[in-house]
Order: sequence, then C-alpha cells, then structure tokens
Amino acid sequence: MVVIVDTVTNPLRPRHPEKVNRPDSASPPKPDWIRVRAPNTRGYADTRNIVKSNGLHTVCEEAGCPNIGECWDKKHATFMIMGDTCTRACAFCNVKTGLPNALDSAEPQHVAEATAKLGLAHVVITSVDRDDLADGGAEHFAQTIRAIRAACPSTTIEILTPDFLRKEGALEVVVAAKPDVFNHNLETVPSRYLTVRPGARYFHSIRLLQRVKELDPTIFTKSGIMVGLGEERHEVQQVMDDLRSAEVDFLTIGQYLQPTRKHHAVMRYVPPDEFSSYEKVAYTKGFLIVSASPLTRSSHHAGEDFARLKAARAATAR
Repeated sequence: MVVIVDTVTNPLRPRHPEKVNRPDSASPPKPDWIRVRAPNTRGYADTRNIVKSNGLHTVCEEAGCPNIGECWDKKHATFMIMGDTCTRACAFCNVKTGLPNALDSAEPQHVAEATAKLGLAHVVITSVDRDDLADGGAEHFAQTIRAIRAACPSTTIEILTPDFLRKEGALEVVVAAKPDVFNHNLETVPSRYLTVRPGARYFHSIRLLQRVKELDPTIFTKSGIMVGLGEERHEVQQVMDDLRSAEVDFLTIGQYLQPTRKHHAVMRYVPPDEFSSYEKVAYTKGFLIVSASPLTRSSHHAGEDFARLKAARAATAR
C-alpha cells in the first residue's frame, strides 16, 4: 500500500509531491474524437455555484473530467466526499495526494442539501482513498447515503468507492446503507497494476465487487477500466470475464487521458471502432449494461444508465 505523508508546510506545496522528480512522460497528440467544448453555459455556472456554496468537492473538477461541461450544464455532478486529498498515489489520477484533514461531520448533510437544490433524481457519491482511517471512510459513506435518503427520498443513489483494502468490516457498513448502485473501478488490467495503480490489488477489487452481491443481491454493481495504458486486447477480455464471475452488472470502458506530463503517458489513443467492438464482446459475456467510448467515464449519464439497468434486469427476469 502506498501512503503519502505530507511533512511540507509551504502553502505552495505541489499537488502531486511524489511525482515532482519524475521525468516528463510525453503522450501523442489528441485525435479529433477526443476533443470537447470548454464549459461556459448558464447551467454549468449554476451547478458550480451550488457546489461551492455548500463547501463540497467534486471528482468532476478534481480529476479533470472531460465531460464536466456537458454534465454540469444538466446539473449533474459527482460529489467527492472526505476531502480533496488522497492517501494513494496512482500514476493516472489528478486528485491531490498527501495527508488528508479530519472528516467534516457536517459533510453528509451538505451533500444531501446540494442534492435537493440541484433537484437530482439520481446522485453519484465518490471519495478519495482514506487509508488513514480505521474503516477507510465506510461509516462516512453510510452517513451520506442516509442523509440523502432523508432529504430526498425519491433520489436514487450510486456510490463509487475505494477498495477498503485491509479495512475489516468496512464493506458491510456501506452495503447495509443500501445504495442503489455500488461502483468500484478496476481502472486497468492486472499486468499494469504495479505501474498504474500500485497501492491496490486487482483480485481484492474483484472480490470486493463479488462480496457486494453476496451481501445484497438487489444492489446493482458496476466497474470500469481505462484503455490506452499499454494493455492488450486479450487482457481487457479477461477483465470482462473476471467481472462477470463476480456477477457485476455494468461495465464502463473509456480512454485514459494524461492529466500532466508527470503522470503516466498515454500509450495509445484507442479509436472509436475498437470501443464499439469491446462493447459488443462485453454484452455477449452477460453484462446488463455496457458503456464503451473514448469519453466514457464512470458517472457519465449515470441517471439514464440507472434507468437502463432497471429495465435490463426486469427483462431478464421475465
């Protein structure tokens, strides 16, 4: 496990201190199919104001999501709880790394209030990794779910969690709060973990998703990977098989984009027709829903996808 401890008191501390001394990694120029519009709509501004006025963080901003303009214009945002600083140092991620602050006990209520103000029918809650906490933040997730249920009874809730590695009993706490969708991303294929996701363990993440179904089969499970990190096609197909062995319902596949030159380089931009091929293969393997495209991200179109998930489950039950 990689835990970054911040001993720097300089207010100009770099966002990724563990990457400062790494050599620059050059990625190839972005192809036309990867480009998006700059966010400048009224809906985007309104969403941003609601997020800021409630003192919240979003993964949309912290991770530099390319779909932020589209999603925020529709008043869709993925709230990131437990602060803006992660205890892991993944090579692909733009979220700040270091020693996080103490949890904000008022945050669950603030998230619920923002959900109500935005009028969300479906809300997505994610978090930084909190290896510094005894339960990895599981109870904070549960409190946030309960606060949203109380404030917005008709809102469906999707969570995107860390792996709770070596946090005995943490998963059970989160599942007991009964989110509608439990998402945990594998991020990449097993052979790339040491360089891309060194603080995680591939088969632990598979087992986490499998355990959710064992604890509560009614909860939809979801996972995603990025491509363009040096993986081979047969490895992606093996990930599909591993996820289906854990009864995962929903798979997302998107293009990795390099946040800075200190992050892992893009090894290849996967063309749209290859994403379409991955989608077809994944459906043959039994996923209820598959989203595979260059700009696919875990929470993109989450509300619409939840409706599709319910319809697909109902169709298979007939």
